[in-house]
Amino acid sequence: MSAPVDAPVDAPVDAVDSQMETVDAASVPPAGGDTGDAGMFGFGRATPIVQATAPTAKDAFEYNMNHKRRGRAVIFNHRDFHPDQQMKMRNGTDVDRDSLEAVLRDLDFDVEVHNDLRKSELFAVLDKLSTADHSDADCLVISFLSHGDTGVLYTYDEILKSDHLWTRFTADRCPSLAGKPKIFFIQACQGDQLDGGTTLVPRRTATDGDVVSYKIPTHADFLLCFSTVPGYYSWRNTTQGSWFVQALVHCLRQYGRQLDLLTVMTRVNRLVATDFQSNCPGDPGMHQRKQIPCISSMLTRDVFFTPKVRRN
Repeated sequence: MSAPVDAPVDAPVDAVDSQMETVDAASVPPAGGDTGDAGMFGFGRATPIVQATAPTAKDAFEYNMNHKRRGRAVIFNHRDFHPDQQMKMRNGTDVDRDSLEAVLRDLDFDVEVHNDLRKSELFAVLDKLSTADHSDADCLVISFLSHGDTGVLYTYDEILKSDHLWTRFTADRCPSLAGKPKIFFIQACQGDQLDGGTTLVPRRTATDGDVVSYKIPTHADFLLCFSTVPGYYSWRNTTQGSWFVQALVHCLRQYGRQLDLLTVMTRVNRLVATDFQSNCPGDPGMHQRKQIPCISSMLTRDVFFTPKVRRN
């Protein structure tokens, strides 16, 4: 596994926060039946069937964002690391932390910040959060800012698999968040490849209702927002913060009350893709590189951060 590296010091400085099917005709079910695409491997472990209160009408196009609270927003910020990890200090991440905290508070979240947690400490926070009662909350946001590599993230003292951030919050394990948005913003590398970009030249030629019982998948209603695509570096300016968080905060401030969240994230993608480019003239291999965030949506409705009515 290659360790993430920081770019050479040039002004301004950009740094990086480095994932046989066979079918037997005799086994094909009758027309109209449902079957899995597991090939010859059979069935895996089935998750238990859990009941939870539906927060939104089955056929609603928007999530119910009219609970008493917007919900918790937890920021895990990692700047320094244990010497044994041989990870460079992530200068600029405190700018990301502070700007994210401010914009999430503006969107009515109850924000808490944790800096440089050990893996055991981070798991303790996630365990407490996943067993809390979120019945009166609209949703949950978790932001993780650190180094990373393919499928893993770095805490202060150890690595953890990326999916350990969200598996505690599936509908069967955290019923009070079932049917509610669970949103993850992850600023970290996902590998060591560099995106050289492609130049495009302009064309020369001249757009809560009535709730009924229904079942949802345990992994529904997640939105996983990675700062870069699998296998690639994620860039961070050492004074202004990471490209992804800069764009995320800008778009949430400008569009967070008007547009649904997936549309906002599309604008984040565009901003990172078109307005940022690495500036490391001392290292031609790292100079003028590009980045594109990776948004994985299991959302089943639109997310709108409508203003909360303040109750005295």
